Amino acid sequence: MNPIRIGILGYGNLGRGIELAVAANDDMELVGVFTRRDPASVHPLGENVAVWPATELAAHTDDIDVLMLAGGSATDLPEQTPAAAALYNVVDSFDTHANIPAHFAAVDAVARETGHVAVISVGWDPGMFSVSRVYANAIMPNGADYTFWGRGVSQGHSDAIRRIPGVADARQYTVPVPEALEAVRSGANPELTTRQKHTRECFVVAEEGADTAAIEKAIVTMPNYFADYDTTVTFISQEELDRDHAGIPHGGSVIRTGTTGAAGENTHVIEYSLKLDSNPEFTGSVLVACARACWRMACAGETGCRTIFDIAPALLSPMTPEELRAKML
Repeated sequence: MNPIRIGILGYGNLGRGIELAVAANDDMELVGVFTRRDPASVHPLGENVAVWPATELAAHTDDIDVLMLAGGSATDLPEQTPAAAALYNVVDSFDTHANIPAHFAAVDAVARETGHVAVISVGWDPGMFSVSRVYANAIMPNGADYTFWGRGVSQGHSDAIRRIPGVADARQYTVPVPEALEAVRSGANPELTTRQKHTRECFVVAEEGADTAAIEKAIVTMPNYFADYDTTVTFISQEELDRDHAGIPHGGSVIRTGTTGAAGENTHVIEYSLKLDSNPEFTGSVLVACARACWRMACAGETGCRTIFDIAPALLSPMTPEELRAKML
C-alpha cells in the first residue's frame, strides 16, 4: 500500500502538531505545507516536505490525498474548508459548537458537487468528547450530561482574542468551577448554568497605544466564546506571556450521571477524561486518525461531509477490521 499523502494548510501550533502525528504513522507521509507566511520562513521537520504559498492551493491537487486544515475556527475555517473541499479531501477541527450545522451544510454542498470527502469538527471537543456523550446517552437514557474543560489553554479562544484589533498576543485558560465538578461526580445531578460550570481567564498583550478598555469589552462580550462566562482579563507584557504561559496544556471530562432499576434506586457515573500536556499535538493526532478514515471513505467512492459520528471506529485505525476483532477477542 502506498502511504496516504498529507498536506497541511497553516503551520502554527496545530499545523506542527499535525506534522508530528503524521510522522508517527507509517501509513502516511507529509508531502507539503501551504502557508500565508513567506514560504522561506517555514521549516518543516521532514527534509523532503515542500512549502508552498497558500495562494497555490489549486496547483497541487495531484500531489495530495488529504489536506489538513490547521486554521482557526473564528475566521479561517468558515471560509477555508468549503474552498479547500472543492479541490481536496479535507479534515478540519472547526470547534464553534453552535455553528457546526451551518458549517456542515456549507462544506457538504461543495464536497458533494466536486466528489470529495470532508471530515469536519474533529479533535477532542468536538470530537472524542462528542463520541463519549453519544455512547453514554445510548447506554444510560435516564440521566444528565456534563462537560468540563480545563484547566487549560484553549487554542480557539486564544486565537479569537488575537483577532481583536489592538491585541498583540494572548492566552486563554478555561477553568472548571471545583464545586460544580465535585457535585456532578457525586451523582447529585445538579442543574448548572454555563456560567456556574466554568470561568475563563485571559492574559493579553496589548499593542502599544491600544485601547485596553475596548479590548476587554470586546473579549467579555464576544458571543459563543466569552459572553456566557465569568471572564477575567489581565494585561501583561510579552515577556511575561512568554515566561509564564508558554505551554499549551489542556484536558477535561465528559460525565453522564443517571440511574437504573425499577425505582431508579441505582446510580451510575460514566466519565471520560483527558489530561493533555500539548493541546495542539493531541488535536493533531485526532485529525490525522480522521485523515485515514477520510481517505478510506474517498477510496470507497463516498462523497460529502462527515463528522465523527459518521465514521466507524475501524476506519480510524491503521489495523484492519480483522486485526481489531482479534485484539478485542
